Amino acid sequence: MSGRSDGRAFIGSFTSAGGRGIIAATVDPETGALTELGATDAVADPSFLALAPGGSVLYAVSETEEGAAAAFTVPGPGAGAPRPLGEPVPVCGAGPTHLTLAAGHLVTANYGSGSVTVLPIAADGALRPASGVLQHEGTGPHPDRQRGPHAHQVVADPSGRWLLAVDLGTDSVQVSSVDAASGELVPHGETALRPGSGPRHLTFHPEGSHAYVLNELEPTLTVCRWDAATGVLEPVGETAVLPDGVETESFASEVVVARDGRFVWTANRGHDSISVLALDGSREKAELVTTVPCGGRWPRDLALDPAGRRLYAANEHSGDVSWFDIDQETGIPIPAGSFEAPAASCVIFG
Repeated sequence: MSGRSDGRAFIGSFTSAGGRGIIAATVDPETGALTELGATDAVADPSFLALAPGGSVLYAVSETEEGAAAAFTVPGPGAGAPRPLGEPVPVCGAGPTHLTLAAGHLVTANYGSGSVTVLPIAADGALRPASGVLQHEGTGPHPDRQRGPHAHQVVADPSGRWLLAVDLGTDSVQVSSVDAASGELVPHGETALRPGSGPRHLTFHPEGSHAYVLNELEPTLTVCRWDAATGVLEPVGETAVLPDGVETESFASEVVVARDGRFVWTANRGHDSISVLALDGSREKAELVTTVPCGGRWPRDLALDPAGRRLYAANEHSGDVSWFDIDQETGIPIPAGSFEAPAASCVIFG
């Protein structure tokens, strides 16, 4: 025996498009290669996943019109696929696309209905019926995509005090908190972004003082200051994530910041690329360095491995997860391998 301890990855996919649901795989620490352990299609269209602290329970949204979330127990190292922990629980909203853990609850962003839902978590990790739903309001200038609110992501800030919901339909980020006792969302504030930009996802700088919002309808990155003491998000600049002259219609999907805070990567569907942006010392200026092919088609998600040395892209239309070694000096991803995963939508590690 080598004594090597491989990590694990979990890949979500669209069962309605031929995906296998949730795939569990080992991750070779030396090469980054993925090796399948097993898969489960116990819930429809588990497009986004999250692990509980400790990694013993996995949560998934079910991105369907009815809208649900599901819990799974994660077997020990080297074992097979996650196993359902109770029945899927309705989120009282349509088309949930993202989820996060906060204050002992699971919180989902529901794109179809433009709402955010809170689900209590039982002691064993199982989900309980919704304790609160916060409905967004508003529209944007895009004639088709912004006729109403579309909450695409919800994420906890580094302090754990606030939740930020990114709404593509209203060109805004809404800040709230979870009342741990009642399980309800308490609205706190809203930050307006440029009309028509269509914000999709955001991520925080490792130092916690800045956030980077990736816009889907226009391929740009909005740099924001974040004040955890007051729960205020303040836009300070916007940068294109594709070079001038690109004629291919492209829809940005995911944004990731390097562990040392020097680089930002974005995934671009249509252009089928990963953009590399360098951050200056102020963390407020992002400069496009280059773009590289994503290793497939329609990269829906990007994820760093726990060590921050490799970047993984879930390519939905080509049905694979590609991984890249990151040049630590330039931030440029270097192709290193690929794993078959039909209709792949996300990848997480734990």
